[in-house]
Amino acid sequence: MHDYRSQRADTFETFAKVGKGVKLPKQAVVVYQFVAEEVETNWAGVEKALRAKGFRTSHDSEVLEARIGPIAIDAQTVWTWEHLATETVLPFEFFPDGWELDE
Repeated sequence: MHDYRSQRADTFETFAKVGKGVKLPKQAVVVYQFVAEEVETNWAGVEKALRAKGFRTSHDSEVLEARIGPIAIDAQTVWTWEHLATETVLPFEFFPDGWELDE
């Protein structure tokens, strides 16, 4: 079972640390990264599921990126979308590997 509480805590901790000294934009595109657990990965299925939730997707042979936004850049908003993306990819055996603001 996935530990959403720990994942959420990591996101909020990131905002607490970054918020000290770094000026964040009010809005930006956020890129969530996920890694595949299995070699036989259903890339098409996971990307279709994410696109149905409003994400734009891309991948190389190891990392799936799910972009959303521009969205408000605050801990709760970033977490809300992160949670949705994570819920979407877990059945396809992908696991969260962080997020970043798109440049």
